Amino acid sequence: MTVTYDVSDRIATIVLDRQQALNSFDREQYSAFAEACARFKDDDEAWVAIVTGAGERAFSAGADLRDMIPALMDEPSKERFELPPSIMRGMYISKPLIAAINGYAFGGGLEVALACDIRIAASGAQMGQPEVGLGLLPGWGGTQRLPRLLGESRAMEIMLTGDPLSAERAYEIGLVHQVVEADELMDSARAMAERINRNGPLAVRACKSAAVRGMQTSLDEGLRIEQLYFERLAYTDDMQEGVAAFNERRTAEFTGS
Repeated sequence: MTVTYDVSDRIATIVLDRQQALNSFDREQYSAFAEACARFKDDDEAWVAIVTGAGERAFSAGADLRDMIPALMDEPSKERFELPPSIMRGMYISKPLIAAINGYAFGGGLEVALACDIRIAASGAQMGQPEVGLGLLPGWGGTQRLPRLLGESRAMEIMLTGDPLSAERAYEIGLVHQVVEADELMDSARAMAERINRNGPLAVRACKSAAVRGMQTSLDEGLRIEQLYFERLAYTDDMQEGVAAFNERRTAEFTGS
């Protein structure tokens, strides 16, 4: 099993488990990860997901070039990019995803983390986009997500040099949200997931969707999108429960309805 999926207390944990290859992606691992993404998207019992790598050495070292490059070169062009949709490309998930970055996150591994909403790194983690050193470019969203996240100048430095970043440097430039000791990584990621899950799940998803959609359009159109989501939430049971709990000074019991 190259990817595991588990749900506990409304938190899904997706683990990239190909330790003998630093959790890198061959086609089998990519397909298994895409399947786990789809499972989380449709899983009503999971409100937040944590994505991490098995073992201590790597989150993911990216694409396994021994498998991916021959496939890219040998197959007919119409079949070259027929990898299944995933969070990196082709699949949007409105529920939050947290990347718990342990060890190396290079190339496609960093692009997995970039496709998540929150990134927490172990203090010894290293990350980067080294593809240019192979005569390639980041092909799973790096050229699009890094500039949107960090701005053009920072993103260009990372992509055009291919140099690795320490966890501390990644935190300084806003690439990761927290840096913690390695033995605290999963507890920190789970604490973040639990904090998010104390809120109304429909409201959380609406916030994410409004922000993501709004960044792809003009401010005026983004404000219109925000208003549409606001109006939809006004008719939900969760909104009624949230307001009632506030007035009654108790903890809200949200159901996602």
